[in-house]
Amino acid sequence: MKILFISLGCDKNLVDSEVMLKLLEEKGYQFTDDEAEADVIVINTCCFIGDAKEESVNTILEMAEYRKSGSCKALIVTGCLAQRYQKEILDEIEEVDAVLGTASYDAIAETVEKALGGQKEQHFESIDRLVPDQGGRVLTTGGHYAYLKIAEGCDKRCTYCIIPKLRGHFRSVPEEQLLAEAQRLAEQGVKELILVAQETTVYGVDLYGEKRLPQLLTKLARIPGIRWIRVQYCYPEEITEELIQVIKSEPKVCHYLDLPIQHASDRILKRMGRRTTQADLRRIIGRLREEIPDICLRTTLISGFPGETEDDHEELMRFVDDCEFDRLGVFPYSAEEDTPAASMPDQIPEEVKEERRAELMELQQEIAFEKAEEMAGRELTVMIEGKVADENAYVGRTYKDAPGVDGYLFLNTDETLMSGDFARVRVTGALEYDLIGELIE
Repeated sequence: MKILFISLGCDKNLVDSEVMLKLLEEKGYQFTDDEAEADVIVINTCCFIGDAKEESVNTILEMAEYRKSGSCKALIVTGCLAQRYQKEILDEIEEVDAVLGTASYDAIAETVEKALGGQKEQHFESIDRLVPDQGGRVLTTGGHYAYLKIAEGCDKRCTYCIIPKLRGHFRSVPEEQLLAEAQRLAEQGVKELILVAQETTVYGVDLYGEKRLPQLLTKLARIPGIRWIRVQYCYPEEITEELIQVIKSEPKVCHYLDLPIQHASDRILKRMGRRTTQADLRRIIGRLREEIPDICLRTTLISGFPGETEDDHEELMRFVDDCEFDRLGVFPYSAEEDTPAASMPDQIPEEVKEERRAELMELQQEIAFEKAEEMAGRELTVMIEGKVADENAYVGRTYKDAPGVDGYLFLNTDETLMSGDFARVRVTGALEYDLIGELIE
């Protein structure tokens, strides 16, 4: 039996998909990327914002056509959209045979068997359950880097966010389980671990009564074979001096932090339910750069949040201009049902959200291009991602670049390099967001 597996949404969702692939592989299923020859199609969905929801629904409808007329005998929907709209999916899309919630993905193999046997299946464990360690994953990232999901759920309750209703309360994965998983990944050839969660900075508080991210990083760095450790999704107000010092002093921990701040107007931050002020953000960013001068800071912002005035937007623009983030993304506000922000007064027209997003991105583009040009002459270690077709050139990432969201470095050389190799490179120029370099002999 051949399975087509489609994983949508974030890297945390991808980890769930990789676990499901392993469970299916252990049952003897084979995998295909051809919809026309798939006996089973599994879609792991996302619905964090409107665009993600639309992509998930469209993918289900597209795959439903193969359930009607192709060789597909079972269509299964998992993940956040399934958790949120389980009844609607089964009632309105008759081709769907089964739905699994966000805390039920370890039941994928038995669900496939039941669906193939003609049963309509719904599997929904409590969203506050932590799925037990399944003993491995099928890596889909090329094998040289992997995401390590260190916690599930969130307790922050930002007014725009649906995640706590889909993923439950914050639950840390026990440290010994993470170390065992990281060891397995290293033995598979993984050289870069990317730590992810809805929020990484409070790791351990629920299990150990204190923030344990610094200790976890230190222990992960002792695993042979791991060369880089990157930390994503750090809420700024939870960053401690201890964490800063571990990032500064531990050679394997990349000088890179992802700080999703969302806004800089105190009035809007309060409406968002965020726990920082602009003064807090400036202090934390200043402290990070004071202690780690070469740190790369990434952030994400929301444009057009309900009640955002032109003055709030201009204040955010000034903040971005002052702080000069290395990497920055902007999402127009998406009103999600069952969130407090969706029913707030003064909703912003879509065209205004888009205009403000464009202005922020234009400003950031200037900052990013200037920062890229300033890299000329720097010597950096680069992880090779692959070869450019028909050219003596390779694509790589520096410590400043997380896969899929940041830029690349293009390296011209006659040497033979492999994906996952580390090379010492001198930056010779920049091409918008990307760098160009030469191999140091």
